[in-house]
Amino acid sequence: MKKPTTPGPVRTRASLGAGLVLVSCLSVQASAALASTLFDRLGAPAVAGLRQLCAAFVLMALVRPGVRGHTRREWAGMLAYGAAMAVMNVAYYCAVGRLPLGVAATLLFLGPFVVAVASARAWREALFPAIGLAGVVLVTEPGGAVEWAGIAFGLLSALALACYTVFAQRVGRTSSGLEGLAVSVGISALLLLPFSVPAAPSVDGSGWGLVAVSGTVGVALAFTLDFQAVKMAGAKVVATLFSLDPVMGALIGALALAEALSAPVVVGMGLIVSAGAVATWRAESLPVSPMPTSADRL
Repeated sequence: MKKPTTPGPVRTRASLGAGLVLVSCLSVQASAALASTLFDRLGAPAVAGLRQLCAAFVLMALVRPGVRGHTRREWAGMLAYGAAMAVMNVAYYCAVGRLPLGVAATLLFLGPFVVAVASARAWREALFPAIGLAGVVLVTEPGGAVEWAGIAFGLLSALALACYTVFAQRVGRTSSGLEGLAVSVGISALLLLPFSVPAAPSVDGSGWGLVAVSGTVGVALAFTLDFQAVKMAGAKVVATLFSLDPVMGALIGALALAEALSAPVVVGMGLIVSAGAVATWRAESLPVSPMPTSADRL
């Protein structure tokens, strides 16, 4: 007769959680690279909207969240969460359409990085924004052929991700986890209908396949993995591991999209990722969602 199983050691659970985050990072960046092949035909906002719509259908079918019984405070949180998610998706995809995937992912990571630094109280944390700023300067390659519209969209996506992490925490506290996530993704999809509906007739069979895979893998699956990872490893560890997103984005961009990264851009990415990871780890009270996303987890 087998003995009753008990929760594994903390280190084992943290390792399992880290593995889930790694798979989530791969899912997010791979789906972004896949969806980017539709940008020329449909436009980034339309692709983002269609992707969210597919993800909403998947989560609604699996979670079947109730729409009754929520307080005004809970609805306000889910509405803000969904709005931040919608802005983040459109802005990030617009950035991906103009910048190498690794650069766009690096700029996106500035969102949780700033939130982490803002929550820290030790004076030493002031060093990390300076290092991150130096990294941003290198990433934008001043004096080079930089796409400033792409940089602007990348920074907007970072701002949206910062708002996303704050409101995601509220939703996680006031709802039953995946139910609040499913409703918020549904709200995000509704907000993006002005982009997705006009583009839908232009999508062919293979295009719908790409959208479905991107939405299912990059949103529904990635968000679920993140949620389970936080339960195993804790929000602080998971948020720190999100610093791997830019690196994953750069690698996938180089391998799948044949994107070349110059030495200054690589150094800048390294500075941002390093500063963000250390700042996130040292933050005394990091306002990260029980269901955070990398880059949200786009």
